[in-house]
Amino acid sequence: MSNTPSDRNDNSRESAKQSVNVAVLGATGSIGTATIDVLQNLNRVDAQQAWHLWAASGHRNLDSLVELARQFPTPPQRLIMSDVETAQSSPLLDQSGDERLCQTSIQQGAEALVAAAEAAEVDVVVAAIVGRAGLESTLAAVRAGKRVALANKETLVVAGPVVSQAAQQSGSHLLPVDSEHSAIFQCIQAAQSPPKKLILTASGGPFRTWTREQMAAATPDSALAHPTWDMGPKISIDSATMMNKALEIIEARWLFGLPAEAIEVVVHPQSIIHSMVEFEDGSVIAQLSPPDMRLPIQYALTYPRRLPCTSPPMDLTKSWDLTLEVPDMERFPALQLGFEVARMGGTAGAVLNAANEEAVGLFLAGKIRFTDIADGCRDVLQAHDFESNPPLNRLLELDQWARKQLQTRFGLESKRR
Repeated sequence: MSNTPSDRNDNSRESAKQSVNVAVLGATGSIGTATIDVLQNLNRVDAQQAWHLWAASGHRNLDSLVELARQFPTPPQRLIMSDVETAQSSPLLDQSGDERLCQTSIQQGAEALVAAAEAAEVDVVVAAIVGRAGLESTLAAVRAGKRVALANKETLVVAGPVVSQAAQQSGSHLLPVDSEHSAIFQCIQAAQSPPKKLILTASGGPFRTWTREQMAAATPDSALAHPTWDMGPKISIDSATMMNKALEIIEARWLFGLPAEAIEVVVHPQSIIHSMVEFEDGSVIAQLSPPDMRLPIQYALTYPRRLPCTSPPMDLTKSWDLTLEVPDMERFPALQLGFEVARMGGTAGAVLNAANEEAVGLFLAGKIRFTDIADGCRDVLQAHDFESNPPLNRLLELDQWARKQLQTRFGLESKRR
């Protein structure tokens, strides 16, 4: 049966759109699944561009990846499992006879992530792999000159100078997905003026009012219970220690090119003001919205265009309490580490990030106390031989050294706690 006139018009409009191929690395995490929602929304509201999921990666759960793939009319070209051992034992490697996925290549390992990130067909890479594990693929996308929607702050924490230089050489656009850095970016764009000071907001996490003694006895369950954001376990623990904000200070230093002295942090429990920027004349511009990651994700994809988004709008028919508090660096020493590392640069970021990732894993496994996380990170940072201008291979060596040093700090090489 032939198409009706309205069908033909719809098909014509679709074919006239510019295609945008997106690789979502870390697609099964909280940022990744929100990105899938954003892509589906853009295909409803964007009259200029058609958004395609060209590649998606997950760590161990191929079931979730396959379900994501099935949500798009055109299945992705590649699905990637970063955990090789799980991938090799997965019963779904034959795609379970799903005819819609017969053209989808299922791949595995770090090399497959890098290949997807730098593939010529890919226009935008959403870097949403949590932790240092996302460094190589994000750097590959930058070197290939892609637009990178950056949710993996650890890439800049570990290798800020390397990534910044690569972006300058390739012309890659690094657009922040973290709500705080997206807010700063939006404020700077709105003002069309260079910033004098960046003011990052922090929720304060679940232990905002706890004493140091109470935090020493905190359990993983209590630390994971974030009051305003729904995040994965690693980021939730980082928020509870405020190490997340420490890493964001370092990220902001590289994203916006300002020194640590021009960055401040304020605690804002409601998570409505996502960050602020002060300008030379003393004016402060803030970006406000309810806590929902779909807005900064979509802006990173569509910049400079703004399109209708599925994130909830501000409800101005009700009263809002918007409080700002000075952070307590004695109760949250991780925050001070962030400022120190942002000032130091060099190898300090790689060491802090690696020690923190290792410490968070030990805390979640019940092997160290909550307050041991920041204390252990400081000890490892102080023990390392600082270098001001290290190459990438040295940063990766120090990543491994810091993890082992953190284990040794708590006597976990010779005994279990």
